[in-house]
Amino acid sequence: MTPAAQAPGLDPALIDKVLQLFQAAGHHHVSPPILQPADVFLDLTGEDIRRRLFLTTGTDGVDLCLRPDFTIPVCRLHLADAAASLPANYCYNGPVFRQRPDGFGEIPQIGAESLGRTDIAEADADLLALSVKALSSFGLTAPSIRIGDETLFASVLANLDLPTVWRRRLRDLFGETDKLTAAIKRMSGSAAEVDDNRDVRLGFLSALEGTAPEAAHAVVEDLLSIAGISAVGGRTPAEIADRFLEQAALASGTGGHDRAAEILTAYLAIKADGTSAVASLRKFSEEFGLELGDSIGAFEKRLSALETKGIDPSQLSFAAEFGRRLDYYSGFVFEIHSETQAVDGPLVGGGRYDKLVTLLGAARDVPAIGFSMWLDRITACVKG
Repeated sequence: MTPAAQAPGLDPALIDKVLQLFQAAGHHHVSPPILQPADVFLDLTGEDIRRRLFLTTGTDGVDLCLRPDFTIPVCRLHLADAAASLPANYCYNGPVFRQRPDGFGEIPQIGAESLGRTDIAEADADLLALSVKALSSFGLTAPSIRIGDETLFASVLANLDLPTVWRRRLRDLFGETDKLTAAIKRMSGSAAEVDDNRDVRLGFLSALEGTAPEAAHAVVEDLLSIAGISAVGGRTPAEIADRFLEQAALASGTGGHDRAAEILTAYLAIKADGTSAVASLRKFSEEFGLELGDSIGAFEKRLSALETKGIDPSQLSFAAEFGRRLDYYSGFVFEIHSETQAVDGPLVGGGRYDKLVTLLGAARDVPAIGFSMWLDRITACVKG
């Protein structure tokens, strides 16, 4: 498939130019298979992607999907290569497939991934700077760059006196601001999460509350068996039972966390550009007496590395609430938008996913970061 076929209206020479830019930066060009095992994406991508998959079934009964992103396929390709070593840098160009309410579900993308670099701040800066250079090659300059950091949010949570189930619940919701805000209000007892099926579900959760885990597992597995269901959304009956137990704990644990809710609300309200973000974070930390020194220090080191790479701190917009809607992101995230607002959605999206390669089967932890560029949106900006 040629670049021109993947991005109608965009000069193929520009795509080649960007690929050459990636390769000059040490990224090896790869083409992961379009057909991928569905269970991996059902488990690791998050609800937004799961509901938009194009699913099919192989002749052997295995659930398959058209690749909805490149990051997981590139990581799988790396793991399948017995000769691959770390660090390893890859780039790609081709379509991803996600169902859309309007338009075709085939989306042309180009991007780069970096696996195994232990100089975290420098790797983050290199990949973000590379994406900015790539946009410049397409003729798009002075972009608006939005950054966030789930590591900071996790550090705030670690400082709070909250049950483990609530820490996990809140971190799972990071990046989905409306749902996270509703959960924080419910945690403090000031509001309930909106759910049309809430009353019915709470009756079942109340029955599970206090039940021994073994008995709860047996109940859920029996119910699924009666309904003829062996799995839901890629999850086994045992995993579904664990989820029900977690929900039971959440249902019975509302209220009594006013201080934690106050701190989280104050944190999520922080917004600043790159020149004042560190000062804002330190002020917040001191005001609430939180131990955030290491996380803020790492954040500051990244900003310094970005400035060294030519990224003006005033060009960066930090929002404490900002996360990307893919479950495998675990730290620094970024998006680049058009200043002209010519298109909806980011032109570039990326971030750090230090746990993903391990979850896919690596024998040890592999720090990793990457980004994807939406060529259809870039085309609209170039033509607009």
